[in-house]
Amino acid sequence: MAAQIIAGENYRFTIITDYLLRIEWSDDGKFEERPTYFVQDRNFATPTTVQIYRQRQDHELEIETQGFHLYYDGGAFSAKNLWIDAKYGFEAHFSRWLFGREPVGGNLFGTARTLDEANGEIPLENGVISRHGYALIDDSDNNVILPNQEIGPQNRDQTDLYYFAYGRQYQLEIKDYFKLSGAPPILPRYALGNWWSRYYQYNQQEYQDLFTKFQQENVPFSVAVLDMDWHLTDVPAEQGSGWTGYTWNESLFPDHHQLLQWLHRQGMKVTLNVHPAAGIRPFEKVYPQVARHPKLDAKTKQPAVFDIKNPQFRHSYFEDVHHPLEKEGIDFWWLDWQQDRYFDTAGYDVLKALNHYHYLDNEVRHPGEGLILSRYAGPGSQRYPIGFSGDTWISWASLKFQPYFTATASNIGYSWWSHDIGGHMIGSYDPELQTRWVQYGVFSPINRLHSSDNPFSGKEPWNYPIENRQVIDQFLQLRHQLIPYLDSENIKTHQDGVPLVQPLYYHHPEMETYYYYRDEYYFGSELLVSAIVDPKNQQLQQSKATTWIPAGTWYDFFTHQIYRGEQEVKLYRPLSEYPVLVRAGGMVPLTKLSQQNLDDLPVELVVQIFGCANHKYVMYEHQGQKIASTTFTLSEDGRLTITVEDLDHIIPSDRQIELVTLDCPELILDNQTQYLITQVQADSAPSLTDQVYAALKVMEIPFELKRQINDYVKSNATDPVKIINFIATKDRPDLTDFFSGMLAQEFRS
Repeated sequence: MAAQIIAGENYRFTIITDYLLRIEWSDDGKFEERPTYFVQDRNFATPTTVQIYRQRQDHELEIETQGFHLYYDGGAFSAKNLWIDAKYGFEAHFSRWLFGREPVGGNLFGTARTLDEANGEIPLENGVISRHGYALIDDSDNNVILPNQEIGPQNRDQTDLYYFAYGRQYQLEIKDYFKLSGAPPILPRYALGNWWSRYYQYNQQEYQDLFTKFQQENVPFSVAVLDMDWHLTDVPAEQGSGWTGYTWNESLFPDHHQLLQWLHRQGMKVTLNVHPAAGIRPFEKVYPQVARHPKLDAKTKQPAVFDIKNPQFRHSYFEDVHHPLEKEGIDFWWLDWQQDRYFDTAGYDVLKALNHYHYLDNEVRHPGEGLILSRYAGPGSQRYPIGFSGDTWISWASLKFQPYFTATASNIGYSWWSHDIGGHMIGSYDPELQTRWVQYGVFSPINRLHSSDNPFSGKEPWNYPIENRQVIDQFLQLRHQLIPYLDSENIKTHQDGVPLVQPLYYHHPEMETYYYYRDEYYFGSELLVSAIVDPKNQQLQQSKATTWIPAGTWYDFFTHQIYRGEQEVKLYRPLSEYPVLVRAGGMVPLTKLSQQNLDDLPVELVVQIFGCANHKYVMYEHQGQKIASTTFTLSEDGRLTITVEDLDHIIPSDRQIELVTLDCPELILDNQTQYLITQVQADSAPSLTDQVYAALKVMEIPFELKRQINDYVKSNATDPVKIINFIATKDRPDLTDFFSGMLAQEFRS
């Protein structure tokens, strides 16, 4: 494959695909060929629709493809001599970009560097998805990546722009974005489980007791996060603050080796929080080793000043400081970089360097399992997962922003955000908010519970009333049961360029309606989530998610209620339920057990099948760098073929799969595997009268009104129009809204 290049003395246009163009200007005529932090591969495709015109209608050069038409009149680039029209019809007149001008409107945004101290919505940077048909990324100021993976000097070009003109081909655009910039690597399986994190001064016994109680309560966790109090924070005043540290606080952790070994025996991985900005100072245990490498004057307590750009410092930083801690049992690092204002970052972004070097170092030491937790550093950051979004307020406004923020990040390829689930700071005690936030966390990329050191803000489920506690427990268990589904989508993101979380408009780009539902998103290939982001209606005792249901038949993952698209439905749900839909024919693999070592592939699987429809689902599994797949091919007449590809024999030889079918007769199986396959039927949703009675029972409305509604529904259960008209006579808009959602279901005898 080869891109097509049209060049002059100082300009160069590279047509990478029919919809992707590189625009360069170099004062000395020498152009940048090396990869950068953003761009990894400029030759992944061969454009097929390129037409070149010279000296036509007084233009020195025209380049036309299926996606765009460029006009260039010669000379140093300016708005007067270089412009591009995206093809076609995305704006009222035409979608034109003039060099040097910011695109006006249309961009559907990407993400932001941090949500620190956010209490709701914040401005977002642009992404590559735009309703105007085109978008730009400026690579001019990025550093190059040298063959030895060193971050080198800045891009030599004075101008280096990437012009994306994919129109409404959003999914193709993201796939090509990943080919250009690098796909997210496959996350280790353990990263997909529940994380426990808290900025809190635990001692060793408290920490072990905490996880022992989690086990006793059957609340599974796969990652233990120790925030900054793991290290010394009370340091000599003349050596600065205790924010940076690499020496275990033995007064809190008298035998940290034992703690790390114990956590690993429980099937967990461990990460430590570090703020590296202050470097390595004389009070650190490792200072004598560090002092030898940069040749510091240890007698005068000369610190090793943080300088990630310096190869000598960087070598000691990893070899003398981080690697010994990893040998003790630290699996990866939480890089909590917040200190740009104290460093000269012109020409060298410290966060980008930290993410690059730390991820590569971890990947070398854990092949196929590389991981960091760090902040977003701009386009290209998707190659260094996972993203730490920062310290948000505990508020409904913060929760409301996160589904939109997470889905929109896919527009810049950033598919693995980890939020402070439950919020970090400020706020007040709100069991309902915490429960809904955990439910969202289960259906988000990374489910990391977090809170501050306030003694009243801990996210332990037993801190909440029994109803909330039970629901939180159940959803945390569900997260671990969903690992087969999540890991499969994890692999698809890497292999196929398909983000786990996708806005609705990815699948319906030409339909205006799909751009309006910000709380709703696809979660992998099989699930559609409509997040609950507002408090419940106190009288109804239910929460509402205003949901657009796409075309087709959809089943509620939890309640098995059936809905037909295309329509807007008010999905009211009690605390124990969450609006997650599966299209007819959809399949969701789960484990039977939620408490297990996530490094191991499960022997027993449950595959839930929602209705009979033509559908093919591929479940990928991996261990390290080895991948296996099981393919389920379903036909609308109830025939299911199961095949497997497992060249490295990573799937347990005694694998058993229980097929749980809903709204589908017993399947006719063509089992081409060695798996033991069994079938059971799932229960259908309760009848309308049963649903109405259960809802009315807990509503805080007059008993007589409850009785009237219940009696009328029983007498007219087959006539939803009469029911809704009757409800409307009660002059209760909230009840009318509630029952309009309930009666949007399809009831089958």
